[in-house]
Amino acid sequence: MNENTILPLINVRANVCVHCPSQTNQIYEIFPSWILPKIYLFFSCLVQTEIKMTAICPATEKHINKYLRQEIFLIQENSKDYKNITLPYIQAGSFSVQWVYNILEKKAETERIVFEDSDPETGFILLPDFKWDQKQVDDLYLIAICHQRGIKSLRDLTADHLPLLLNIQQRGQDEIQKRYGIPANQLRVYLHYQPSYYHLHVHFTALGYDAPGCGVERAHLLSDVIQNLQADAQYYQSRTLTFTLRADDALLQKFRDQS
Repeated sequence: MNENTILPLINVRANVCVHCPSQTNQIYEIFPSWILPKIYLFFSCLVQTEIKMTAICPATEKHINKYLRQEIFLIQENSKDYKNITLPYIQAGSFSVQWVYNILEKKAETERIVFEDSDPETGFILLPDFKWDQKQVDDLYLIAICHQRGIKSLRDLTADHLPLLLNIQQRGQDEIQKRYGIPANQLRVYLHYQPSYYHLHVHFTALGYDAPGCGVERAHLLSDVIQNLQADAQYYQSRTLTFTLRADDALLQKFRDQS
């Protein structure tokens, strides 16, 4: 595809848009599967092709860089690194999670909510990730966003959060089995570190789906997280965590400056 084929699709978004950021939630526009003009294959058979497209407007340099191929580097972050490098970086950065709060406060995306437990301490909202077209359960992908605020990432978790994590695990799995027919033993349930945004959320994906970010260098199975905290209340406050950073990531430069 090129600019000449993409622009007409965007220009008719009023007819195809299923998620509208005009509700002041995001700058991302998600377009559903679009039936493209018929394509002639070499054996003269007519087929129709579907695509899913995301438009970002306005697109900053950071957005553009996200989709460019770059070198990646493995980082080993101990507790001292987190306190002296990562945490100050998070606190100083412009990592707004207002769009998350809009979801939790029902100001946006209410039509996409699959399940909600409204308890302020252990509750969460479950909704489809935008990477899933909600048609094929083989690539099922949902996100559980906790109602409790102030938990930025895996690093903040202690044994005090076990009721929250256990509730997300059990009720999330139960709801997915009831709604989509996928049992718990065919789900991959995990957290990212580093996360893509700093408000605690848990990923639920079909086990057979090779979801982006499900590799060992980023994904932490929720069941393992729970067991680690049951064995050591401060486990994630003290252990060394390994993750990857792209060459253009400002956090990578922070680590290099300290080395």
